[in-house]
Amino acid sequence: MAGMFGTDGVRGVANHELTPELAFMLGRAGASVLAGNGVGSRIVIGKDTRISGDMLEAALAAGICSAGVDVLKVGVMPTPAIAFLTRDLQAAAGVVISASHNPVEDNGIKFFGPSGYKLPDETEAEIEALVLEHCASVTSPVGGGVGRTCQITDAADRYVNYACSTVSTDLRGLKLVVDCANGAASHVAPLIYKKLGAEVLPIFNNPDGVNINKRCGSTHPEDLMEAVIEAGADLGLAHDGDSDRVLAVDAEGRLVDGDQIMVACASHLKAKGQLEKDTVVVTVMSNLGLHLAFRDRGIHVLETKVGDRYVLEELLRTGARFGGEQSGHIIFLDYNTTGDGIITALQLLSVMKESGKQLSKLASQMERLPQLLVNVQVTDKNAVMNSPVLSDAIKQEEKKMGGNGRILVRPSGTEPLVRVMAEGRDMLLLEEIADRLSNIVKEID
Repeated sequence: MAGMFGTDGVRGVANHELTPELAFMLGRAGASVLAGNGVGSRIVIGKDTRISGDMLEAALAAGICSAGVDVLKVGVMPTPAIAFLTRDLQAAAGVVISASHNPVEDNGIKFFGPSGYKLPDETEAEIEALVLEHCASVTSPVGGGVGRTCQITDAADRYVNYACSTVSTDLRGLKLVVDCANGAASHVAPLIYKKLGAEVLPIFNNPDGVNINKRCGSTHPEDLMEAVIEAGADLGLAHDGDSDRVLAVDAEGRLVDGDQIMVACASHLKAKGQLEKDTVVVTVMSNLGLHLAFRDRGIHVLETKVGDRYVLEELLRTGARFGGEQSGHIIFLDYNTTGDGIITALQLLSVMKESGKQLSKLASQMERLPQLLVNVQVTDKNAVMNSPVLSDAIKQEEKKMGGNGRILVRPSGTEPLVRVMAEGRDMLLLEEIADRLSNIVKEID
């Protein structure tokens, strides 16, 4: 698997690209790099509900133990819970087996360091180098030096109690429909919201190993939107397979995306004087409406490339504490070291309770301007993106928008595509711009 580590760990089709053999090697290499000589060291392993999780967990644990490091198995848990449990259990590292919002055939292996942060590129490169040499330089202890596995039976309780502690208000009086995506949130998410006093109607919370993200969750919120209206609920919450993201649905069944959630939460924090540096970090895909809403509130916006890891890097670099993506990956650094869909939902619910405002009112603080995205298939992304013809064309189209919109042309990180995005109030103009730029991309390629 060339370029083993992507922006979110090692991903691939389970038992085809992401094989048990590779998982074993990643376990050995990860244990060697992250747990040193292994004496007294422990690594936490969690997973989502995919059928391939058991297979990969067994292989990964065997690899870790073969390097003399103990394994703490916490079972099915959200990805952000693994980040928390790595810190809480004082482990040398954490590993989560999940492919997030991807379909069931995919899976992934993602490492966290001892402080609960994703690994820096240099550390991932060390692990990858060991795997490529088949872990020839990794020690293989014998006898009492071999690692053990231990099941942590109170892992869910630890995370549930911690998540509940991140808000100071109860949720009594709120009726929620919670879409658990038949994934890692299926048990803990309803438990947390109920424990804080909400009336909870869970849906898609019966995972069978193959139904994770299947026409449900944050990538398919249509059933949730209908369920909120039918139940007469105050709102709905849509998690994804590993619960590191959340989207919401208001009482009228309208989708509230990550940008709108960030505007609601950041505006509330700013009003209380609790928004660190009066700054929010977002990606280049955040809607122009978010920028306008924050400008009106005196909130500074810093932009990064697409990917929550880049948001996190910018938060750590600048000292800001809050940021995220339109997709619902939102990071509250005061509470967790990675995007946490449940904690994000709790902060949003807390804003509703403290302000006394319905979600529709909070979401209306931002006007979501039309975005048009066109994917153009290409053979050479670099040649297209480095073309002065494309650069000049973008500048010309931006002039036509007269400061009332923006254009973003970027290569896909995983596919042979160049994405052309135009944003503004005039949809007809956006269609014309996207069409012209898409044709130029095709001509260059």
